[in-house]
Amino acid sequence: MEKIPNMRRFVTWLAAALIGFSSPVLAEDHPVVVELFTSQGCSSCPAADAYLATLADREDVIALALHVDYWDYIGWKDVFADPRFTKRQKAYAIAAHRHSVYTPQMIVNGVEHVVGNHPVDVAALIAKHAKTRHPISLALKEQAGVLSISASSDQVMPTPVIVQLVRYVPEREVAIHAGENAGKKLIYSNIVTEWHRLGDWDTNGPFNLQTQVQGDEPIVVIVQAPGPGPIIASARLR
Repeated sequence: MEKIPNMRRFVTWLAAALIGFSSPVLAEDHPVVVELFTSQGCSSCPAADAYLATLADREDVIALALHVDYWDYIGWKDVFADPRFTKRQKAYAIAAHRHSVYTPQMIVNGVEHVVGNHPVDVAALIAKHAKTRHPISLALKEQAGVLSISASSDQVMPTPVIVQLVRYVPEREVAIHAGENAGKKLIYSNIVTEWHRLGDWDTNGPFNLQTQVQGDEPIVVIVQAPGPGPIIASARLR
């Protein structure tokens, strides 16, 4: 969510040239990105959290749990909550001309808004977006703490697209001692810990970027229209 001053300039190289690469993850598989906005202080959320866990291991889905902070006041502070994720959810609501936000909510590929504990509806939207044609090809490679991102598009987008880096923790168990879920011990999956805006790409030519990454958390790169709008490409290393 970090801002880049000039939206239309190409992203410059951020690290030294790579010496050898791991096998790339390619966006030809076009995983569908499912963002779950959730909270440990929400009694309706555990069912959605459990459903997200079933999506977490799928290769055709990138499931991401973004814990919001606006339920912290009712007795339990979510240990994963980040105000930036609340801001992202509100931005989605504004882009969709909605007047409020709620949990649990899932956003599928940046455009579909659905109640997070309605798995049949979510599954239908995943299937729908799995069939969507994607104009952008995206590849990731990582070696010795350096991530290489390359992308190309077979058409020029009407506005520059945003390239974002996401990291997440695959699983954590939390004992809830207060609030609506008091007394429960809950398991959370794919907990987002970082969401960075790497730069903007006008799609007139190839996109190439190298950046430092630390730690063993899975790496996700998302290419998205501004707004936030539709997710046009995504890829993951884990």
